[in-house]
Amino acid sequence: MNWILIIGFGLLTALWLFQAARKMDRRVLMASLRWIVGGLAGLIALAALLLRRIDVAMIVGALAASVLLRGRIGQFSFDSIASGNPNVSKVRSRYLAMELDHDTGDLSGRVLDGQFAGWDLFDLGEHETRMLIDEIGHDAESVNLLESWLDTNRAGWREYFAEQAAGSNSRSGAPSGESRDPVAEAYAVLGLKPGADAEAIKAAHRELMKGVHPDRGGSEFLAAKINEARDLLLERVGRT
Repeated sequence: MNWILIIGFGLLTALWLFQAARKMDRRVLMASLRWIVGGLAGLIALAALLLRRIDVAMIVGALAASVLLRGRIGQFSFDSIASGNPNVSKVRSRYLAMELDHDTGDLSGRVLDGQFAGWDLFDLGEHETRMLIDEIGHDAESVNLLESWLDTNRAGWREYFAEQAAGSNSRSGAPSGESRDPVAEAYAVLGLKPGADAEAIKAAHRELMKGVHPDRGGSEFLAAKINEARDLLLERVGRT
């Protein structure tokens, strides 16, 4: 019975270690394995030396030195396995750089050139997005990349932009019977207190947008309201 418990505990431990290794960063995992394998080989070489098995000590010692110093066992390299992530696709155009994580489906991007160079696409509000679309309109490859990012992270953006454009004329000059404070409403949408700075506004916007993605049970309407609130508050902060 004791052996059954020991074997069961060993299997559970091995399963836990396997699951933990799957969640670790690939570079960290391979670097850890390099030191574990090299260290074990070094201990075995030392034990063989103490037992006066000089031949075994020399062979295993050479293996330990190769792993610890060069990160290699023959043709196998720990460094080559650790570098890069085969589950991430990268593509670049003149204006944009994109990365697609095939494991999670997350599509990230940043601007390489133009007035928004260096910006993460998640930091672009509605106004900046419209300006970027106009700026890169002559470069079809960049436009296709941006539209793919918007389709993934801003579902319904086409319909929303079209609705905003169609309603802009009817809203201009039209009296409003509602007495509401749009700034206070924007703070409430983002869950912020009045007076929050630009960094807090961007952080709240980014966090909320993660939850309203359609693939995660969100809605296009909420995403539009969150974007509107962010744009209004950032514009207000920029004026002060």
